[in-house]
Amino acid sequence: MYEKVRRHLGKVVAGAALAVTGTAVMVAITLPGPAGADEAAGGRAGGAAAAPGERGAQDAPPPATVASVPPAGTRGVGADPLTDDELRRAEALALTPPDRAAYRNVDGGRGPQHLATVLAEPPAAEADGPAPPRRALVRYYDYGRNELVTRTVNLDTGKVEASQALRGVQPSAHPRELREALELILASPLGKGVKEDYRDATGKALTSPDQLWFNGDAYRTYRETNVPAALKKCGEHRCVRLVTKIRNGSWIDTRNLIVDLSARTVTRVG
Repeated sequence: MYEKVRRHLGKVVAGAALAVTGTAVMVAITLPGPAGADEAAGGRAGGAAAAPGERGAQDAPPPATVASVPPAGTRGVGADPLTDDELRRAEALALTPPDRAAYRNVDGGRGPQHLATVLAEPPAAEADGPAPPRRALVRYYDYGRNELVTRTVNLDTGKVEASQALRGVQPSAHPRELREALELILASPLGKGVKEDYRDATGKALTSPDQLWFNGDAYRTYRETNVPAALKKCGEHRCVRLVTKIRNGSWIDTRNLIVDLSARTVTRVG
């Protein structure tokens, strides 16, 4: 059993075993950002996202940049993992210019948040063929609508063969999302204890996520005994819980700080 040293709002934890639990809410902090809870609730079923002309001039994002589609380049064979060239080509083909303008990523910028690109299984009708087309599944999260977007790209024809948008589906978090969550914690009043723990352990100020090792995953309400009111929309919203560690040092327990990336809030539980 490892020993815990409790300090301030954060906790420096010695040892590597960290259980993921959480209970009642103590306090929630709302942070500035373009994707608040009310804005994120709009979508294909409940209303269209605001058009660029409807946004205030100070909130309007910069014009979208349309990326050109890379050439075929190096290609894999059969069930080989996607090559770097195939990954770049699939991700460029999966998004149309209107998508890049309408969707939003984790920090509110244009275009959806990329989550993963993987080789797609061939359809049953092609499975026994000598050389079935190579296809990629490209997954994004659109923070403007709180939707998981999946596109199936045929790398032989260069066409998108299928597109699906789902709400209430929360795959594992991408490292870019985890970094944004840590940035929100450090910007929040609830991050004060984390900073104090870091200073106690190192004698230095904590000013950047780069000073910590961090990992985490989606906060799943169905695994919790008591879900605070501030986190009831998690599952519909994109929420994450982090574990953090001083590089080459002790753990700082941030498991009681849940970040709603859609609403850009930090809530302490337990």
